[in-house]
Amino acid sequence: MPRVKRGVTAHHRHKKMLAITKGQRASRHSLYRRAHEAMLHSLSYAYQHRRERKGDMRRLWILRINAASRAQGLKYGQLMDLLKRSGIGLNRKMLAEMAVREPEAFNNLVNTAREKA
Repeated sequence: MPRVKRGVTAHHRHKKMLAITKGQRASRHSLYRRAHEAMLHSLSYAYQHRRERKGDMRRLWILRINAASRAQGLKYGQLMDLLKRSGIGLNRKMLAEMAVREPEAFNNLVNTAREKA
């Protein structure tokens, strides 16, 4: 078999790795071995935090709904119970959007839930 010279391939691989870690500080963006470690860590953190972001958003929505419902004299849990018993099937994301952007519509929704339940 013919001999394979790998300099070009390795160089391209190293350059690609260093491009990924371009914003890192110290040797993490200039030395291949340190850059490879930094890249592996950053990709794993990105993967974990993409999943974590879902919980963060849910907590934010609940916080907003709770603030708007307390202005109506209800706690968050009471509001969600009223909505469930009255058959209003809006998710937390939509409820939070209504609470922030359309407070009158949110108040109407709360009053409707009170009447139906």
